[in-house]
Amino acid sequence: MISFNKPTVTGNELPYLKQVLASEKLSGDGEFGVRCHRLLEQKLGAKKVLLTPSGTAALEMAALLTGIKPGDEVIMPSYTFVSTANAFVLRGATIVFVDIRPDTLNIDETLIEAAITPKTKAIVPVHYAGVACEMDAIMAIAERHRLWVIEDAAHAVFADYKGRALGTIGHFGCFSFHETKNYSCGEGGALIINDADFILRAEIIREKGTNRSQFFRGQADKYTWLDIGSSFLPSELQAAFLYAHLEMADQIEADRLNSWHYYFEQLLGLAHAKKLTLPTIPHDCRQNAHLFYVKTEDRIEREALIAYMLEREIQAVFHYIPLHSSIMGLQHGRFAGNDVYTTSESERILRLPLYYQIAQADLDEVIGAITQFYA
Repeated sequence: MISFNKPTVTGNELPYLKQVLASEKLSGDGEFGVRCHRLLEQKLGAKKVLLTPSGTAALEMAALLTGIKPGDEVIMPSYTFVSTANAFVLRGATIVFVDIRPDTLNIDETLIEAAITPKTKAIVPVHYAGVACEMDAIMAIAERHRLWVIEDAAHAVFADYKGRALGTIGHFGCFSFHETKNYSCGEGGALIINDADFILRAEIIREKGTNRSQFFRGQADKYTWLDIGSSFLPSELQAAFLYAHLEMADQIEADRLNSWHYYFEQLLGLAHAKKLTLPTIPHDCRQNAHLFYVKTEDRIEREALIAYMLEREIQAVFHYIPLHSSIMGLQHGRFAGNDVYTTSESERILRLPLYYQIAQADLDEVIGAITQFYA
């Protein structure tokens, strides 16, 4: 079976985990936590990065930091993972879903302003597949209406928009280091803080609402409960595992990009023949090869292609079921405007196997199966 995903392994994970065990410091923000923070801040050009137990936790921290409360509205695409909405629903917000663009599957920036009401508090652009939303337009809208921008960059670690790292353009950025992501520690994430005024409060929220971090740095003579918060601190074991990936980020990305471009080149003939549609990468975006997808004619054709590939022991998957059509989406949100592309595009997309060091023979087998299906 050619798996859809295999977690990245560099070879340094076990030695680093042994170092942590020998140090007897298993809780968070030890040596490897500091290394991860420093590497991410330098590579991203970010003011502050804080590791979290998941991308979900990073979003929840952003919701707390922006003061989302009952009655507020938060704008985002419906075509996203549930965590994007959950983080704000937990604070009592209503989610306002906006249609996506058919080319990038990102939120349609031209429809955002019409969805704004006096209750709107934030915009949450989701950089699907590591391809940037139109951040200049989104930031301009946010500035006009005095809204927060929280980038869901779960797919987009080290991807760029006009030379700026995704996650560093809005007020906050949120990364995921889940095992399906380019860089992983099984479960994990990071909050990127782009306004220095929020750094201290973010540290407090991350430590259950206490000033524990400042206490251990010698900046407070005792630590106490100062704010609402939760346990948003990952273990040192997670940080050590993650650092083994982050230190090889360029190599991992280059390998994935080679596979991505091979898929694209080999399937271009089918796209020219209008058998399927390939991803679109705008010229001012630098993607990170988080995933490679094709778009079929419709849901029926996609189901047939999935079945055809499974018969040949190839695992291809799709996501997401649009949130606005889910039980909780109907309860906690509404769709602004018309659903022109969200549902129809979600029913066409099929993600192909792509991971670090996928074998050339496996890529050829996937391409061969798709070619035979359309023949």
